[in-house]
Amino acid sequence: MIEVQNLTKRYGSKVALNDVSFTVNQGEILGFLGPNGAGKSTTMNILTGYLSSSSGAAKIGGKDILDDPMGAKSKIGYLPEQPPLYLDMTVSAYLNFVYDLKKCKLPRKAHLQEICDLVKISDVSHRLIKNLSKGYRQRVGLAQALVGNPDVLILDEPTVGLDPKQIIEIRNVIKKLGKKHTIILSSHILPEIQATCDRVVVINNGNIVADDTPDNLSQNLSHNARYTVRIQGPENEVRPIISSIQGMKKVDCLGEREPGVFEYLIESAEGSDVRNDLFKRLSERNWPLLGLQNSALNLEDIFLQLTKDNAAPPVLDKKAQKEARKQAEAILEEHETEEIEKIADEAAVDYTQQSAQEEQTGLAPEPQEQPKNDGGDE
Repeated sequence: MIEVQNLTKRYGSKVALNDVSFTVNQGEILGFLGPNGAGKSTTMNILTGYLSSSSGAAKIGGKDILDDPMGAKSKIGYLPEQPPLYLDMTVSAYLNFVYDLKKCKLPRKAHLQEICDLVKISDVSHRLIKNLSKGYRQRVGLAQALVGNPDVLILDEPTVGLDPKQIIEIRNVIKKLGKKHTIILSSHILPEIQATCDRVVVINNGNIVADDTPDNLSQNLSHNARYTVRIQGPENEVRPIISSIQGMKKVDCLGEREPGVFEYLIESAEGSDVRNDLFKRLSERNWPLLGLQNSALNLEDIFLQLTKDNAAPPVLDKKAQKEARKQAEAILEEHETEEIEKIADEAAVDYTQQSAQEEQTGLAPEPQEQPKNDGGDE
């Protein structure tokens, strides 16, 4: 449904996107992650037609966003980080305006009511948008993205400003929408991405550094086994005993969870399984093992590990800079030529209209006075 092929975006000698490629299939929810300045917003702006790429292609439902912008955009519902709201309109008037703007063919009243019920804004539909809380404004922004029932939804920080209950509700809405729509979801709330998305793409310094499911990323990046254990016994004795197990790399006490029961985060070296020795050491001393849970890398750990080398973005070499400058000059020259031709055409039309008017009124333009010769040679 969404195809990004060798997408590159340059700003002078700076490369914002460097040969980025990925696909999103029908009915898939993709989490799009990256630190600030990584190229995340640039990619989303190119996908929605707000920016053009320096090279490469972006297709929505088989339609190229540059070659057929209207066809591609008709398949997209977009919620930017700052929702595009008209604050002096009521919610109902605004959604009707968006309905007309998108030239929607679905039954107006039933379609808009269904959207309002879905995002839970029916009770504020007659209120002015400027009087709504930030959370409700975010819901109205999501509602406008859903008008027209587009095949693709691109959501940039859809849960910003929502309280925990509202976040869970919007998460469930996105999951429900994912059954019939293709969704790209960008957020800095990583637990939301992990709970909502089928797949994650991580971008850093304009390059794709990961593209997989959260579980596979955790498995591939975690070289050591980590467990959270609860042990009933004195912490000052338990900790040195389990630290001495062969293959044990790290032991951190997380605190007392119940009277006399402490929780530990343990990490074993790569290739080592410490569970049997752990159980043996504890049973020898009659220290009950009350809990043992695998603590795989979560999405926050994965994100930090993939983006820790946050170096400066790549800079074009001199040859590439020269080529980019030539392309920019050619574009500017083309635009200048078009502008000159436009001005000339408008001037010709104005002159023709003026001449026709003078012929009708019988007036002719007065001859211009010739400049006088101030005694110079004739």
